[in-house]
Amino acid sequence: MSGAALAPVNEALAITGHPLQRAGAWAVAVMAGKESAAEVDAEALKLTADRIVDDVCRAATAPKGSAAYDWWKVLFALYPNSKATHSKRSGDASVLRPAIAEFFAAETLAAGGGRTCTFCGGAASVVWAKSNLPLFDSSKALNTLPPGTPGWPVCQGCRVAIWALPYGAWVTAGSATVLSCEVEDAERAFAERNVRRARRVMQLGFDGVHRLEAGARPELVALRAVRACRAELSASTLWTFKNDNQEPWLRVTSTRRAVPRFLAIVEGNAPLRRAWRLLEIWLTRRDKSGQVTGSGAGQAARLLFESEDGSGASFLYQVYRMLSDPKRPWYLRDEHEVLRLALTYTKEILGMEPDLHPVAELIADWIQYGGGSPRGKWAEYYSVSQNGYRLGLLLHQAQNRLLLDGRNVAAGPDHWRAVIGQRTGAWEHRLLLSPTVSQLLAQRGVRFNTPVSEEEEQQVRQAVDQAMLAGDEDAYDEANGPS
Repeated sequence: MSGAALAPVNEALAITGHPLQRAGAWAVAVMAGKESAAEVDAEALKLTADRIVDDVCRAATAPKGSAAYDWWKVLFALYPNSKATHSKRSGDASVLRPAIAEFFAAETLAAGGGRTCTFCGGAASVVWAKSNLPLFDSSKALNTLPPGTPGWPVCQGCRVAIWALPYGAWVTAGSATVLSCEVEDAERAFAERNVRRARRVMQLGFDGVHRLEAGARPELVALRAVRACRAELSASTLWTFKNDNQEPWLRVTSTRRAVPRFLAIVEGNAPLRRAWRLLEIWLTRRDKSGQVTGSGAGQAARLLFESEDGSGASFLYQVYRMLSDPKRPWYLRDEHEVLRLALTYTKEILGMEPDLHPVAELIADWIQYGGGSPRGKWAEYYSVSQNGYRLGLLLHQAQNRLLLDGRNVAAGPDHWRAVIGQRTGAWEHRLLLSPTVSQLLAQRGVRFNTPVSEEEEQQVRQAVDQAMLAGDEDAYDEANGPS
């Protein structure tokens, strides 16, 4: 290798396109108190590495059941075969520390043999295999590296970044989630909040953090970061993975580029903001004692992320379910504002502006004037509302009945086609049709759910007036300051 050209040494911490290295690099910048990875010099990198070593050794030697041991669970989920998580590791921190500190040793270029870092392309004298690199190589005992290849070259900066990953990610005891975003400030904001959360996990354990966060989710942290940057358009991707020795997996969800603009429109418009809060309140889950077990803000944020495999809940479908929920109390103005929220989402995120009023008026007229109980007619419509063919049959029946009764029918073939066809957008139009019909009936005084007392409505109004995308942990941050 004497004739091989040596790769240049990166004088600053590099931030690359690899989502795991990138999340770790942002975490290093945050932990070092720097605005960007490029500002992390050799001294700052060493101080950050020393902090990581201290935390690793403390977690690896902590007694089971302690709060500190919960951080070891995080490390085991990401680096299950490393010296820090191996079942035969030393229980003495002073013995374990040199082995962990060796992970982040400075480059020895003479021993590098012309190797270039797998992540940043800089000089690398150390090679790592799957024991230290999440989601690299097979999870089984079988080594899939080419013969004679000891591992992947990784430079000092990227080694520190890879082990700073859990600080910059949203972590659980079994998985981690990192953010990629077109706006770098959002990535840093995501890492900054998670670094604070990592310190809480080490201090309080997951039980304490769960009580504090009340079911918050990484999607909520990501949306807050994107919103704080005030970008007009920006796509974001969440990479959630499990890396243990059992069944590793990777799940990828993304937002559309118009999500920041949609959030700005909603936050800047009082009726839309109240509608979003109504959705958050409806999505909030509580146990029998009334304690929050699932954050409504987190669940609402999750609806703006779409899975690559097409799974996951739809924003419009959840709005449809909420407005169709017979157990949901009736509050004045609710349906109108929530429908506006759904139409704003359809316009800004999906790029569609459907005219559903003629078909909705046809169905509302049939429910109100078509004979029989309006409640029974609504149930009949609702049972077919999401099936294009069956909805078409109902529209045909309703039109005939109204025409025979001498009433005008405003909906023509083009209006029908938008909700009964199989073309793109028909499903979304059918979801929006139901609340549009409900709103028309409400305006006419035809109701199927029960009004609530003035006192209960006032309680809901107070909850609705709170900030959107908020949570209990915000109050903790304000009281305790940055960690």
